[in-house]
Amino acid sequence: MSTLDHKIDFAVVLSVKNANPNGDPLNGNRPRQNYDGHGEISDVCLKRKIRNRLQDNGEAILVQSDDRRNDAFQSIKDRVVGNAEVQEFYSGKKQNSDLFARAACEAWMDVRSFGQVFAFSSKDDKGKGVSVGVRGPVSLHTAVSIDPIDISSMQITKSVNSETSDKRGSDTMGMKHRVDFGVYKFYGSINTQLAEKTGFTNEDADKVREALISLFENDVSSARPDGTMEIHKVYWWEHNSKLGQYSSAKVHHSLSVKKKEEGNEPRSINDYEISLTPLEGLAVREYDGL
Repeated sequence: MSTLDHKIDFAVVLSVKNANPNGDPLNGNRPRQNYDGHGEISDVCLKRKIRNRLQDNGEAILVQSDDRRNDAFQSIKDRVVGNAEVQEFYSGKKQNSDLFARAACEAWMDVRSFGQVFAFSSKDDKGKGVSVGVRGPVSLHTAVSIDPIDISSMQITKSVNSETSDKRGSDTMGMKHRVDFGVYKFYGSINTQLAEKTGFTNEDADKVREALISLFENDVSSARPDGTMEIHKVYWWEHNSKLGQYSSAKVHHSLSVKKKEEGNEPRSINDYEISLTPLEGLAVREYDGL
């Protein structure tokens, strides 16, 4: 496998219908919005979904969700200590931050893709710990909706006792929030200089692209019922050099998503026009979502 030797930019267009794509815990778990009323999906949330897809496809992932854990480790530290190749440089006489970072990148795809901060104490080594930062080559923007979103809220109740009791428990009240409809887009880039440091390969880039195309597969929850979130387009620009022919900003600005008719309330992706401004010497590959 060859280390990535050319810059890559990408963009994704997706839609949300009657779902909560990314709740804000500081705002009653309502869908995230900026001050202009546009919906947002954080880059952390998007990375979580990419990790899940990579894990579904058989890749070794360090930062696993508890409900998707495929090993016996209860934490990131346990997973690090449990890997023999990484553990060799974790503590003791062979402790080495550079070799530790290199071994971690080789062991887990999400580390060599997104990077990771390793910061834990080690009670077994006289108080010495690990503090290693890895910068990953794959960067993501926050997804933002094209137009301001409408959020619907409903009150829900629980009428079943959680514990055995002679008395019927009073209904527990709660709230659910959803985006009625919204089209979002987000951008990303893959940096070759950081790819060289983490060992991120051309094959890894292809795996990330496939994860983007199928981003919402196997991502069902009560907040996101199956079919309520959909990838419509993935645009993939591969430059012919490490620095690239154009800046990422110029590449990203070449994608335009706007309403076909101003004043109309969009109800589907068909109410939007998606267009690309050609960039001389830089081809773009276009993929439909699953």
